[in-house]
Amino acid sequence: MCGFAGIYHLSTPKPVDPARVERMCDAIAHRGPDGFGVWTAPGVGLGHRRLSIIDIAGSPQPMASSDGRAMLVFNGEIYNYRELREELRGCGARFHTDGDSEVILAAWQRWGPGCLPRLHGMFAFAIYDLGQRTLFLARDRLGVKPLFMAPLSDGSLIFGSELKALTAHPLLRREADPLAVEDYLAWGYVPDTRSMLKGVTKLPAGHSLLLRCDAPMPKPERWWDVSFAGRRKEKPADLEAELLHLLREAVTSRMVADVPLGAFLSGGVDSSSVVALMAEASSSPVKTCSIGFDVAALDESDYARQVAQRFATDHHSRVVSPDDFEAIDQLAAMFDEPFADASALPTWRVCQLARETVTVALSGDGADEAFAGYRRHIFQRHEDRLRGLLPLGLRRAVFGSLGAIYPKADWAPRPLRARTTLLALAASSEEAYANALSVTGADLRNSLYTTEFQRLRGDYRAEDALLELMRGAPARSGLDRAQYADLKFWLPGDILTKVDRTSMAVSLEAREPLLDHRLIEFAASLPEQLRVRSGQGKWLMKQTMRRYLPDDILFRPKQGFVTPIAQWLRGPLAGAARSISESAALARTGWFDSAYLRSIAESHIAGRSDTSRLLWQLLMLDKSLSQLGILS
Repeated sequence: MCGFAGIYHLSTPKPVDPARVERMCDAIAHRGPDGFGVWTAPGVGLGHRRLSIIDIAGSPQPMASSDGRAMLVFNGEIYNYRELREELRGCGARFHTDGDSEVILAAWQRWGPGCLPRLHGMFAFAIYDLGQRTLFLARDRLGVKPLFMAPLSDGSLIFGSELKALTAHPLLRREADPLAVEDYLAWGYVPDTRSMLKGVTKLPAGHSLLLRCDAPMPKPERWWDVSFAGRRKEKPADLEAELLHLLREAVTSRMVADVPLGAFLSGGVDSSSVVALMAEASSSPVKTCSIGFDVAALDESDYARQVAQRFATDHHSRVVSPDDFEAIDQLAAMFDEPFADASALPTWRVCQLARETVTVALSGDGADEAFAGYRRHIFQRHEDRLRGLLPLGLRRAVFGSLGAIYPKADWAPRPLRARTTLLALAASSEEAYANALSVTGADLRNSLYTTEFQRLRGDYRAEDALLELMRGAPARSGLDRAQYADLKFWLPGDILTKVDRTSMAVSLEAREPLLDHRLIEFAASLPEQLRVRSGQGKWLMKQTMRRYLPDDILFRPKQGFVTPIAQWLRGPLAGAARSISESAALARTGWFDSAYLRSIAESHIAGRSDTSRLLWQLLMLDKSLSQLGILS
């Protein structure tokens, strides 16, 4: 796991200052404390920071191919590199190291962009071909590893593993994109379709980009996608056996490392499944880490201890309290762009805890998206059945009118929030899911914005990109489209961004075995009733894991990595809530109605409403603006 940065001149091959590449890499030194290198040639410069995991001493970067014709910088891990190396040796390739970096170079030289489907793992990399003067950029299937890019006024393209690598370049303008603000308020993060800074883009997950000198800037090409259009027809018992084989392969392939390895353990289905399979494959106790909270209703640490005892792991735990928010500036600095998933704080803390004993940690991320594990998936399937009984026009008239007059009850569990359900039934399947996924709805966003910001935003709405994605999905049903949106939009933008930045902040490599692409493709082919059944998501996965885990772990209500931010913002963090309307950074933008901000803060503190997610969004936006030095 590493970080890299680079400069590539698209037309005239101007000299690249190595010191400038070095400064870009210094900004992401936390991603790779074990090694550093810079390489330049006419028109190009590549820099790398290394966290040594495999072939600790033998794979420095930037790395040259065996014939010296290509140079690589790479962030990630290729889990099938040994098999690929043997195949390439059979084709005449020669290797001088025992790592996966050299395998990528040889695969590129043998198959060109066609090498990507052969790579199993998480990765972002850049390869410069000295003879052709081309630059090839690629990102893994699901977007586990990030890659930012921006064209500059001197005709160059800069790129790097984090936005802070790009902001270290003096020619990058720090002007906010108002459409990214709209996206952030809707989703709680800036999705991969946009960046907080104008002119900066992110290479989408499962895409590559081949740049040629003296040629126009091309569009990224998609090299991988997942389809929900097919349906497996085997017996459930046979599919269980296949799933167990895929799970074991995914976990064991990610246990290869030349450094200490462990796992995150929340006590939920996914992390418990990973730990169970690690324990099965390991000859020594698995090192596990968990985080608890000082609010008992949200604390899952007892379940984590139960699983740790069951598999005799070497378990470590820690409690997150409101005092941890003294580090909020550090948290904002990790993400560069505003990021409002409050579970980033405990994720960071569990990464810190893990780093005390290991360098690599396996996580349970990805199963909810792949196997329909979120409550919103269950609601989506049930609501779609009801939507299918009446035409959209009639539903809008009947359910929309009822929802408009029904009292709002955000405090109640969703099954008891009749207004939410009525409005969902009045909408199309895609619109309802976009509303379920959003943090701040369109009406509330419009109430926050000033007239001037609404002018800057124009007719753009954050939900548009998600609706387009769902409508064009290779899918049969509303549940399929919802899961496709999760894998393509929510997962890379929120979940994987959170894990990458918080783990890399402490120089820890996080690996996600449940995001093995073969598992994802298998899950997408399952009939709906093997994903959602009897009010339970992840049905087939839970049945498969019953041989390892007790029912009180597998079938208890899903809790998630929930942070007690609502309680904290009414208590020890009430001052932070009140300060939002007076924030210098937010006030300078002129984007928000300060009187309205004050009213929502006081309403939350007094207990009249729960606006904690919005208050946290605004607080993190304020910190991000200050960190980036953005011009509005």
